Amino acid sequence: MTVGDNTARERPTFAVGESNLCSVDMRGVLDDGELIDSVSSVAEVPNVGTATDLTITNEIVSQADLVINGLTVPTGKAVQFLVSGQSLNTDYTLKITFVTDSSPAQTKVKYVKFKTEGP
Repeated sequence: MTVGDNTARERPTFAVGESNLCSVDMRGVLDDGELIDSVSSVAEVPNVGTATDLTITNEIVSQADLVINGLTVPTGKAVQFLVSGQSLNTDYTLKITFVTDSSPAQTKVKYVKFKTEGP
C-alpha cells in the first residue's frame, strides 16, 4: 500500500509493553479555517499475511494547543489516541478517519506509521 502525501510526519518508535498517547497533526489535510469535528476511527492497517495486534482507544480531537514535531498545532487540528499491544520489531501503519466542521462536512483520512524496537 502506498500512502504518500497523506502520511503524517510523525514516526515514533515504541517498546513492547508500552501504552503510548499519540498526537497527529492534521493541518496538511485540513482546508484553511477548517477544524476536526469528530474522529470516526483509528485502525491498524494489517501487514500482508499478518493479523492485527494493536489495541487503540481514547480517540479524540485535540482539546488544547499541542506541540508536535516541534510545532504548535492549534486546538481542533490534531487527533490523539492511545495505542498498546505492539509486537517486537514490527512496523505498523494506522489509518485515521475523521470528519471536519466544514459545510458540507468532509470525511478525511490520514495515515501514521510507527515501529517497535527492543533490546
